[in-house]
Amino acid sequence: HTEAVHRPTAVARERIMNTRISLQTRIDDYLAERRRLGFELRSWDTFLAGFARFVASRHHQGPLTVELMAEWARHDQWHRGTPGTWAARLARLRQFARYLKQYEPDTEVPDESVFGPVPGRVAPHIYRDDEIVELLAAARQLGPRGSVRPATFETLFGLMASTGLRVSEAIHLRDADVDLKRGILTIRQTKFAKSRQLPVHPSTVEALARYRRQRAQHVPTTADMPFLIGSRGRRL
Repeated sequence: HTEAVHRPTAVARERIMNTRISLQTRIDDYLAERRRLGFELRSWDTFLAGFARFVASRHHQGPLTVELMAEWARHDQWHRGTPGTWAARLARLRQFARYLKQYEPDTEVPDESVFGPVPGRVAPHIYRDDEIVELLAAARQLGPRGSVRPATFETLFGLMASTGLRVSEAIHLRDADVDLKRGILTIRQTKFAKSRQLPVHPSTVEALARYRRQRAQHVPTTADMPFLIGSRGRRL
């Protein structure tokens, strides 16, 4: 008798099965998990929240469908109305759909064929040694005359070529991050929010030391200042 009292009725079981975690909660969990893995996802909150509002405005019930996602992708707030834009929006949403499918197996995951392929990046140009020499020579000719700008850009391009640093990593170097005695650069908060130390070649150390001397003629050196500065003594 006691067991019968506590056993859920058929109606109750149906209600339990139909209880779904809200889409916004799934989005919050997804973003939290990605950030724990080191991704910054600066614009994703707004991006996915916009999708959640769209779904709510359509009073959609049940699993997410490709048709619904494609309809949302077409509702670009800037009304650019191009298949390339729609495909790019859908490609971002596809990442969340794959995550959601783990918890809601009936979720449909769109593929690239909906709007055609997402416009890709242009293939990168790999500079030859002679091209790098010409690039550094051109940087030395930059104006204004008598400023630190030519030396800064020559050093920036040379540093990237000799170490493989991303431009953002090179620009965000502080003076204290450049240890010329040990020949080591400290790269802080790089991809996936990690820092690392990077040894550099003696010829690179010599070039960095030369730039530091040139820079000192324009601005006083402090540990927290950017290593590479623009004409006004600030970070590029």
